[in-house]
Amino acid sequence: MDFILTDHAKKRLAQRKIRVEWVSAALENPLTTEVDHNDPELMHALLYVPERFKTLRVIYKDTTKPPYIVTAYFEEAKSYEA
Repeated sequence: MDFILTDHAKKRLAQRKIRVEWVSAALENPLTTEVDHNDPELMHALLYVPERFKTLRVIYKDTTKPPYIVTAYFEEAKSYEA
Protein backbone atom coordinates (compact mmCIF):
# COMPACT_ATOMS: atom_id res chain seq x y z
CA MET A 1 0.00 0.00 0.00
CA ASP A 2 1.25 3.44 -0.86
CA PHE A 3 1.46 6.05 1.88
CA ILE A 4 3.48 9.13 2.75
CA LEU A 5 5.43 9.46 6.00
CA THR A 6 5.38 12.95 7.48
CA ASP A 7 8.68 14.24 8.85
CA HIS A 8 7.32 13.70 12.35
CA ALA A 9 6.42 10.09 11.52
CA LYS A 10 9.88 9.43 10.04
CA LYS A 11 11.52 10.66 13.24
CA ARG A 12 9.21 8.67 15.50
CA LEU A 13 9.58 5.44 13.51
CA ALA A 14 13.37 5.71 13.75
CA GLN A 15 13.26 6.66 17.43
CA ARG A 16 10.85 3.83 18.31
CA LYS A 17 12.48 1.26 16.00
CA ILE A 18 9.27 0.71 14.06
CA ARG A 19 9.70 -0.92 10.66
CA VAL A 20 8.01 0.65 7.64
CA GLU A 21 6.73 -2.79 6.64
CA TRP A 22 4.83 -2.98 9.95
CA VAL A 23 3.20 0.36 9.17
CA SER A 24 2.24 -0.94 5.74
CA ALA A 25 0.84 -4.17 7.24
CA ALA A 26 -1.22 -2.16 9.75
CA LEU A 27 -2.81 -0.17 6.92
CA GLU A 28 -3.38 -3.18 4.67
CA ASN A 29 -4.66 -5.67 7.23
CA PRO A 30 -5.37 -4.06 10.61
CA LEU A 31 -6.77 -5.90 13.61
CA THR A 32 -9.14 -2.99 13.89
CA THR A 33 -9.46 0.67 12.95
CA GLU A 34 -10.74 3.58 14.99
CA VAL A 35 -11.66 7.17 14.22
CA ASP A 36 -9.52 9.64 16.15
CA HIS A 37 -11.38 11.17 19.10
CA ASN A 38 -10.16 14.71 18.36
CA ASP A 39 -9.85 14.85 14.57
CA PRO A 40 -12.37 12.98 12.38
CA GLU A 41 -9.95 13.13 9.42
CA LEU A 42 -7.51 10.89 11.33
CA MET A 43 -7.77 7.13 11.63
CA HIS A 44 -5.96 4.67 13.87
CA ALA A 45 -4.96 1.28 12.47
CA LEU A 46 -3.88 -1.36 14.97
CA LEU A 47 -1.69 -4.37 14.29
CA TYR A 48 -0.24 -6.96 16.65
CA VAL A 49 3.52 -7.31 16.08
CA PRO A 50 4.66 -10.70 17.43
CA GLU A 51 8.35 -9.73 17.37
CA ARG A 52 7.61 -7.04 19.94
CA PHE A 53 4.72 -8.73 21.78
CA LYS A 54 2.91 -5.41 21.42
CA THR A 55 0.26 -3.71 19.35
CA LEU A 56 1.34 -1.08 16.85
CA ARG A 57 -0.94 1.93 16.57
CA VAL A 58 -0.57 3.84 13.30
CA ILE A 59 -2.30 7.21 13.09
CA TYR A 60 -2.90 8.46 9.59
CA LYS A 61 -4.89 11.00 7.62
CA ASP A 62 -7.48 9.02 5.72
CA THR A 63 -8.79 11.89 3.59
CA THR A 64 -5.64 12.07 1.44
CA LYS A 65 -4.64 9.66 -1.31
CA PRO A 66 -2.21 8.18 -0.58
CA PRO A 67 -2.74 8.48 3.19
CA TYR A 68 -0.34 10.56 5.27
CA ILE A 69 1.14 8.74 8.26
CA VAL A 70 1.13 11.15 11.20
CA THR A 71 2.79 8.92 13.82
CA ALA A 72 3.04 5.37 15.09
CA TYR A 73 3.80 3.83 18.46
CA PHE A 74 3.63 0.58 20.37
CA GLU A 75 1.19 -0.06 23.17
CA GLU A 76 0.59 -3.07 25.36
CA ALA A 77 -1.19 -5.83 23.49
CA LYS A 78 -4.84 -6.27 24.38
CA SER A 79 -7.84 -7.89 22.88
CA TYR A 80 -9.56 -5.96 20.08
CA GLU A 81 -12.86 -6.97 18.62
CA ALA A 82 -13.05 -6.49 14.87
